Amino acid sequence: MNTRLIMTISALFLGVIGISLTFLPNEISVYIGISSTKSFQLVLQILGALFFGFAMLNWMIKDGIIGGIYNRPAVIANFSHFFIGALALIREVFAPNGLPYIFWVLTVAYSVFALLFGLILFRNPIGGEKTTN
Repeated sequence: MNTRLIMTISALFLGVIGISLTFLPNEISVYIGISSTKSFQLVLQILGALFFGFAMLNWMIKDGIIGGIYNRPAVIANFSHFFIGALALIREVFAPNGLPYIFWVLTVAYSVFALLFGLILFRNPIGGEKTTN
């Protein structure tokens, strides 16, 4: 499994979301149909900082060995984020509440990343085979 590619794509995905939430909180809240108060914009900007921090983490470790016991805290953090996010998104997009189309896109992306990080978490970094010394 090409973990470098997965980490790079996830870093870019999270980075775009983070920068968008940081610099466009009013526009995003209007698009998704939520009232845009100053306090809610602040919460979105702080959430954007969180996403951007995750993106930087993934970008910085992308060249290292990832999987099994290697970089396990980062893999568990990514798996937890994407798995819990995917479950929440799946529940909401299948409810009859008329969410914007972007939530379907996010649901697919989160589900794919949850699956990939789950595979990375429970596999050896070298093709899934145990290495011997």
